[in-house]
Amino acid sequence: MISLAFFDSLCSSARPGQYIMVWIPGIDEIPMALSAVNEDGLSEITVRKVGTATGELHSKKEGDTIGIRGPLGRGYEPVRGRCLLVGGGTGIASLTPLAKELAMLGSWVDFVIGARNAQGLPFLDRLTTVLKNSGELIVTTDDGSSGQRGFASDAAVAILNDRSYDVVYTCGPEKMMVQVFEAADRKGIEVQASLERLIKCGIGLCGSCAIGGLRVCIDGPVFGSKHLRQLSEEFGKWKLNASGQRIAV
Repeated sequence: MISLAFFDSLCSSARPGQYIMVWIPGIDEIPMALSAVNEDGLSEITVRKVGTATGELHSKKEGDTIGIRGPLGRGYEPVRGRCLLVGGGTGIASLTPLAKELAMLGSWVDFVIGARNAQGLPFLDRLTTVLKNSGELIVTTDDGSSGQRGFASDAAVAILNDRSYDVVYTCGPEKMMVQVFEAADRKGIEVQASLERLIKCGIGLCGSCAIGGLRVCIDGPVFGSKHLRQLSEEFGKWKLNASGQRIAV
């Protein structure tokens, strides 16, 4: 996983949770979450190599050009109070600028992050600094190579059963988010979850990112509890592939 910093005047005023369409000339255009917003004038994306487009991004060097379209979509709504953030894998990137904003607002922020192993955990130093006097960072890995052995969802559910929060924010594997949402919803805690679907156009035209009559590219990617309840037939269960076929999440 690598992070690429760039200057873009519009992205400098993006909301945490918004995304951009990144154009790699001659390759593809793909959606990416912003992992930093206006840090010393720069914004940032964090990229895991999973295909041709992300592989090409991994080869970029300082001074190389990429195309940026955005920021797009609905981001997180910050709440001043007691906040629980739950991120898995690359989903941690979306929540990192939110953690900083919440801490600056004076909120208490507990942040559970999880990955398969220690190598899959980005921003440990950054988050430790952000939360030094503003909350607790709880680290989990599937193999126990960093922090607690286990899943972020299990740690988050245990914390929700033990502590009280005003809001829960989550981004990562969808089955993880379903577990977190259900645990918080049982306690009447508002949830904001960032959903991932196949985004092609980014402007609500193609329908590739449709879920329950909503379009993730413009109605999301961040959805609140009201919408998550409405999406229960698909949230954590189904999504569309590149051919428009419904496949299991």
